[in-house]
Amino acid sequence: MSQAGSLQIDDVTSYMKDLGQRARAASRALAAASTATKDAALHAIADDLDRVRDDLIAENRKDLEAGTAKGLDAALLDRLELNQARIDGMIEGLRQIATLPDPVGEIFDMTFRPSGIQVGRMRVPLGVIGIIYESRPNVTADAAALCLKSGNASVLRGGSEAFHSNQAIAACIHHGLQAAGLPGDAVQVVATTDRQAVDLMVTMPESIDVIIPRGGKGLIERISTSARVPVIKHLHGVCHVYVDDEADPIKAFDVALNAKTQRYGTCNTMETLLVNETIAGDFLPDLAAAYIEKGVELRGCGQTCEILGEHCVAAREADWDEEYLAPILSIRVVPDIDGAMDHIARHGSMHTESIVTENISKARRFLREVDASSVMVNASTRFADGFEYGLGAEIGISTDKFHVRGPVGLEGLTSVKFIVLGDGHIRK
Repeated sequence: MSQAGSLQIDDVTSYMKDLGQRARAASRALAAASTATKDAALHAIADDLDRVRDDLIAENRKDLEAGTAKGLDAALLDRLELNQARIDGMIEGLRQIATLPDPVGEIFDMTFRPSGIQVGRMRVPLGVIGIIYESRPNVTADAAALCLKSGNASVLRGGSEAFHSNQAIAACIHHGLQAAGLPGDAVQVVATTDRQAVDLMVTMPESIDVIIPRGGKGLIERISTSARVPVIKHLHGVCHVYVDDEADPIKAFDVALNAKTQRYGTCNTMETLLVNETIAGDFLPDLAAAYIEKGVELRGCGQTCEILGEHCVAAREADWDEEYLAPILSIRVVPDIDGAMDHIARHGSMHTESIVTENISKARRFLREVDASSVMVNASTRFADGFEYGLGAEIGISTDKFHVRGPVGLEGLTSVKFIVLGDGHIRK
């Protein structure tokens, strides 16, 4: 087959249908594969990536040159680049996933029923997972590895800007699968830059069981709108830290500073700080000085601007809903915990919310009443991450309420089925 990027739209339709059918067939073999076989495949893929480092960098150079010619900005080019350290990271990620417990086949909650049968549940793969992502070619290896370890076949569609890099990584994945005796079709990396491939992927429920988009809000909204396949997603991360009047000031300072400045461009970075009005006058000036020292622009409500003066500009109404992904912070003074939770209910994105307080009753209220995929007490929102939660790795974060919520690790890529054990039992 010639590269699908040069095919006409009718050919892309046929290509995607065939690709989906082969992924579906391979998913049965992968679901039955032993842990040892899957781990052997992961190590074999890592070995192959190590062996062809120079080829990976050469293919990546083609993408970088094309991106430069198209005028991609420096940040996008940086995310696109593969260097020795990032190849090391892909290899280490594969080997780490191989060490994680295999969730497939786990049996739990077995109980005897009055009839004498035993009823429990078994963890099983979802089947075929479609992942649509942008820019970073290392996602190809990470996504394939997580799907493989959780017993799922995968259909991966990376961004057109990383086409050559993704195809080079795909070759290593296929070599590793075959070396371990698994079908190469278990990981399908879409070999077309035609956007029609994405439209087809999200309308192929006969071949793909779930779609996971990783990219900007526009991409995720587009996929969510047109999908006929269930989607695991979060659109954006408008995360808050509320500093209560009963907060330890040192803890509050450290948490609020870290939540914003540890990294700016992540979905779990704090975008709005909420401060109880009783302590705002004493608490905000020193914290604002620390933000300004790090180059953070402050946008505040009227009370905040009164306290901080020239160091803060007036926030627009739109700022309370903004995911800046930049050194910009909105600050609002609120009367109490109810005011903070009301603000979060109106402006939050159900991603991650944190309260800083020494009052256990308030902490419990916040945990119970705030609607988000992660809710924290006395901790930075930057901890909302699969690795930090002990999941080993994550394929994304879900703010949906079904089937999985929060960081999606290996367990999140599985479902459960009921199992029944009897000994000739019949229902009377």
